Amino acid sequence: MPTDLLKWTPSGLYCEPGGFFIDPWRPVERAVITHAHSDHARFGSNRYLCASDSEQLLRLRLGASICLETLPYGKEITLGGVRVSLHPAGHVLGSAQIKIEKEGYTAVVSGDYKRQPDTTCDAFEPIRCNLFVTESTFGLPIFHWSPSESVADEIVEWKKRNEALGRSSLLFAYSLGKAQRLMGLLGDRCGPIYLHGAMEATTDAYRVAGRSLPPSLPVRDAPVGTRWNEGIIFAPPSAQGSPWIRRFGETSSAVASGWMAIRGTRRRRAVDRGFVLSDHVDWAGLLQTIRETEAESVWVTHGFSNIVVRYLSEQGVDARTLETQFVGESPESREDA
Repeated sequence: MPTDLLKWTPSGLYCEPGGFFIDPWRPVERAVITHAHSDHARFGSNRYLCASDSEQLLRLRLGASICLETLPYGKEITLGGVRVSLHPAGHVLGSAQIKIEKEGYTAVVSGDYKRQPDTTCDAFEPIRCNLFVTESTFGLPIFHWSPSESVADEIVEWKKRNEALGRSSLLFAYSLGKAQRLMGLLGDRCGPIYLHGAMEATTDAYRVAGRSLPPSLPVRDAPVGTRWNEGIIFAPPSAQGSPWIRRFGETSSAVASGWMAIRGTRRRRAVDRGFVLSDHVDWAGLLQTIRETEAESVWVTHGFSNIVVRYLSEQGVDARTLETQFVGESPESREDA
């Protein structure tokens, strides 16, 4: 690898010849952002670069006045002495892998990514490279995702049972990415869709970007006498247990998360149902992706990185763990990410 093409610093992953950081957790001069979740996009840097579809979301998170440059997927620019391009990561709208090239050597920083189909964002694009930096949020063999459509069927059946019993259906999901993916999967099969206020702006950003979503109505705009049990209510995990929920009367609550694959998580989260749906790659998808990159070296970050590195090393892969401040999805998190 060309000297110092990528190195770890107290501010995050740094490309010294290009003069930029990737998803820094401290303010820097130039930040290249993989996606708009708050653990990857942080306030205070002087200049930002992101994929075009991420612009509105990033301005929502960091402020409309930030100094922001955008790139369409696949377009190459030169920063310092390196060539840089952004490629779909399949995580959420505008999520990107950062491809860096110098002297015939290619490094790819994947950010967060998934391999399942999702109509609300561009599909992950495998990129051949010498060095691949991967997440490992669900980097254990126990994590295996069922087809998204079958999860949607489970949600529809849950909602129908609730409606028959006169209960409102309250589904907790992240405001950026998970909620919109669920809307796309469910369509009108659960009746009217009602949104918590925290989901309005991000959902609007998806529609502005041309993503097809079913109609939705902010909870605050629903007319008096609304029969909440005839539709489905989306809210961020942070709304759980808040006074906001009282307006819906008797409710059945659920969480959509990859962590629902672990026995006992639903009980600890104090919800009635858990649906296994994640916007991160599962174990099989992680290994598939590493194979497809044909990378000589793999750096593994946030999640079960030590376990993934040990497994890869046993398979003869040059792998190492990178420390990080990224949090992503966590088993007990009640905060939107």
